[in-house]
Amino acid sequence: MKKSKLSAVFLTACMAATLLAGCGDKKTETTEATTEATTEATTEAATTTEATVADATASEAEDDENYETGDASLDNVRNQDEIGDNELLVVSFGTSFNDSRRLTIGAIEGKLDEEFGKDYSVRRGFTSQIIIDHVKSRDGIAIDNMTEALDRAVDNGVKNLVIQPTHLMNGLEYTDVVNEVGDYADAFDQVVIGDPLLTSDEDFDEVVKAITDATAEYDDGETAICFMGHGTEADSNEVYQKMQDKLTDAGFENYFVGTVEATPSVDDVLAKVQAGDYKKVVLEPLMIVAGDHANNDMAGDEEGSWKTTFEDAGYDVTCLVRGLGELPAIQDIFVKHAQAAIDKLNK
Repeated sequence: MKKSKLSAVFLTACMAATLLAGCGDKKTETTEATTEATTEATTEAATTTEATVADATASEAEDDENYETGDASLDNVRNQDEIGDNELLVVSFGTSFNDSRRLTIGAIEGKLDEEFGKDYSVRRGFTSQIIIDHVKSRDGIAIDNMTEALDRAVDNGVKNLVIQPTHLMNGLEYTDVVNEVGDYADAFDQVVIGDPLLTSDEDFDEVVKAITDATAEYDDGETAICFMGHGTEADSNEVYQKMQDKLTDAGFENYFVGTVEATPSVDDVLAKVQAGDYKKVVLEPLMIVAGDHANNDMAGDEEGSWKTTFEDAGYDVTCLVRGLGELPAIQDIFVKHAQAAIDKLNK
């Protein structure tokens, strides 16, 4: 790899704990500060077990699929060469559910291309190798992992690299992105990294508006609207409680937030719903994509899913199997974060 002594500037070195205290939009401007913040973020996220990540990815990589995930050929994998001097690399965990990938990650990438494509070539990188391998084996579709995407940028002579993750929060996956990009910092003239979805208080408020607007038709006074996040053992799990607090403070007392891997659990959410006078329940993922967790842990017919848990409790359940990335308002937040990164690059 050809490398020269160049400068790198990173955004989003603010910790999740600091974020929750209301200063999530603080930016670092030097490599030294970025390294320090990255170390802190790694410590904050280290308690998330490797087993949790492996379970989340392996469950999407089952060889014996008995469901249709959509036409993979409709997805633009954005791994073309001839990038030019400026690249906007959109980094996602990924999903093997083809339709959801196109409607969420693909839609976010498309929106970013619409906004910045005149000056930046928009490309894709996934962080889950299990998902990449599964899609390649099943559909013959090649998606770059982070290393491949960064090497492609170097080989194409990219000078200015903007990286926009589609992660929900500043947790383990986001930290991994920052760390890997740090290894390539001197391969480009400038590098900047945009914020994940839930960073500033303004981001939380905008997400609250987006999800309540998208579910307004179900808000009839007798329906509990429940969102299922992934969850983590790390401190960044507090974003779910903050989202719950934001919803409640905004007057959406029939909206509830839980997680599939941490707390609040489905039992915690069920207890809150049972404390109210609700007859119906709407379930929707609080995740960028609607992959295995949304289709099975939330909407599946197997015992223990959120759907069967609420049905067994006597509720009429409606499942909205769609990722946050499908919502234009969510796409706009990523555009805002990418613009902030580009503005930093141009200073």
